[in-house]
Amino acid sequence: MPTETTTILVNQFLSVHFDSVQRVLNTRTMSTDAAETPLTSVKEARRFMIDCLKAVDTPTEHAEAMADLLVEADYRGIFSHGMNRLGMYVNDVKAGACDAKAVPKILQETPATAWVDGQNGLGAVVGNFCMSLAIEKAKNVGVGWVCAKGSNHYGIAGMYSMMALERGLLGMSFTNTSPFMSPTRSKKAALGTNPLTLAAPGENGESFILDMATTTVAVGKIEMQKRKDEPIPHGWAQDSEGESTTDAFEAYDVGCLMPLGGREITSGYKGYGLGMLVEIFCGILSGSLYGPYIRKWGSTADVANLGQCFIAIDPKCFAPGFECRMSDLMNYLHNMEPADPSKPVLVAGDPEKAYKVLVDKAGGIRYIKNQLDTCLQLAKELNVVPLQHLQHTCDC
Repeated sequence: MPTETTTILVNQFLSVHFDSVQRVLNTRTMSTDAAETPLTSVKEARRFMIDCLKAVDTPTEHAEAMADLLVEADYRGIFSHGMNRLGMYVNDVKAGACDAKAVPKILQETPATAWVDGQNGLGAVVGNFCMSLAIEKAKNVGVGWVCAKGSNHYGIAGMYSMMALERGLLGMSFTNTSPFMSPTRSKKAALGTNPLTLAAPGENGESFILDMATTTVAVGKIEMQKRKDEPIPHGWAQDSEGESTTDAFEAYDVGCLMPLGGREITSGYKGYGLGMLVEIFCGILSGSLYGPYIRKWGSTADVANLGQCFIAIDPKCFAPGFECRMSDLMNYLHNMEPADPSKPVLVAGDPEKAYKVLVDKAGGIRYIKNQLDTCLQLAKELNVVPLQHLQHTCDC
């Protein structure tokens, strides 16, 4: 049965990797430095995020939407887009670059489509509004396609595709970002990391959840390497001369990430093409800023005016048995003989599911020291109760 397959997969992942989970997850989460830091409950992390956002006059409902987005990222092991992003959102609101009170409005719609103005609101508020609208349309006519302009950074793209998944639909979402991608053969950035996501339901709660940048990595991965004072692998980013660099600080300062695939000889032009696909769905279709015209990352001098796209599809409008076939395919992939017996074949979404199991088993999230120091400083600046930690340690 599919549920048994999922349980076996998670157990296999844990049995193989648990003793060295910090090492195994380093490339996408935190360093072994985190093993020496205290645990923080998911509930407490959410409380702290809400308090910080409310301290800069964010309405409670909007603060909760942002906190749910951020804590879900950390819970899933995507530390680049969780607590790591809190200070950025706070600074945007404090500087007036983002209107925390703004409510999106529909500019134009048909039974299947809508064009939305985010009115410079918080990304999660805009994203939740748009995907909810897309879901409603998909339930009514089979497909919902919503584009928004005037939005801000909306966190992990997968959050929105999972909203559709919870309603038995396929969900997709795309966003443009500040320019970070160096087009193939270029020395400078002109497109964003431009992530895309697809969530598709299988049987008995199984699902496929793809959430990826169209650059080799999201810029948040480089930020996390900076926090850990560790180098980045070759192929992630370029220096000022267009050559590959392993210096995380140089990579962040130059702001020139390689497209997915890296160099032209390793098909980086495919990542470049996917980045353009996202830009067309988002910036071009919505009428927002696009490509090199979006504000520089970290700047609060101008509004971001990001473009975003949200799609919901009802599989019942197509061939019967979608969920059964989806689970069958995932089960086949899971049961393939791995090249390395210690590394089972996974499908998109498996590492995040496994990480959630680890968090639940440990009893909380373990942030690296640099992140905890940042949170403490933020608490002082905003005069909120600092992040409280659990007294016990993981006995796994």
